Amino acid sequence: MTARVALPAGAEPHPWNDDYEWSLPAGAPTTLTADQKAAFDRDGFVVLDRLVAADDLAAVTADLDALEAEVDAYLATQVGERASIAERGAITFTVHPVLRSAAAQRFVRLPELLGLAEDLLGPDVNLYWDQAVYKKPEKPRRFPWHQDTGYTYVEPQHYLTVWVALTDATVANGCPWVLPGVHRWGTLRHRWVEPMGWQCVPAEGVVDGAVAAEVPAGGAVVFSSVTPHFTGPNTTPDVRKAYIVQYGRSGMTMVEDDWERGGRPTGTSPCDDPERQFPVLRGGEAV
Repeated sequence: MTARVALPAGAEPHPWNDDYEWSLPAGAPTTLTADQKAAFDRDGFVVLDRLVAADDLAAVTADLDALEAEVDAYLATQVGERASIAERGAITFTVHPVLRSAAAQRFVRLPELLGLAEDLLGPDVNLYWDQAVYKKPEKPRRFPWHQDTGYTYVEPQHYLTVWVALTDATVANGCPWVLPGVHRWGTLRHRWVEPMGWQCVPAEGVVDGAVAAEVPAGGAVVFSSVTPHFTGPNTTPDVRKAYIVQYGRSGMTMVEDDWERGGRPTGTSPCDDPERQFPVLRGGEAV
């Protein structure tokens, strides 16, 4: 078994995370190279500079821009132009575009993305979550260190995030930063930080060992749900745009109860909403 890296200062395992064991599907990958899969296994992420064709990228970006404009207009009506962790001029989240965009419906089923899901999850996969995240230049702000499982604790803990760059993502405009190797600990304890969201590493910026995952438009940062990551502020004059598509193994469940108050898991609920968590692979074949 590969040795775990040390946890960052102030980080600790989630209270429900008992004896976590990291694993990937056996066998040779078909979309990734063997070296890329090995890097993902070791580091918890891989950067793919070229993933999505220009036509597919343009089609989904056009729809996401229109949907994001609706989110921006809604935030303009809210107190402080905020709703939860979204803030007009800083960062917006357009959740579940697959419910309203034919281009998004096609995008989440692209062979390139489904190939990644099969290589890193296995032959039976559902869409778990999709959202556009636009980082605005008017109010430069970081997004805290977190794991995606810090927002919703699930079993199995490892699912897949394909962070597709709709525009070039650079350090200057808020590309992801990741902590290699920490994924092997599984889910960490998260604490809520106002006004930014859940945080698993108590640091306001780059920490020792962190790697900047810069990626051009049409490429992707591919990482596990248990890989800690954060994004820095957008200090450029332009919007940084990303479409985040997440896949989980068929049968993945949300674990229920209040861990913050010391509760232990009391049950689970399936992640299988037929409108937005539909099957995309069965037996390695596209659905």
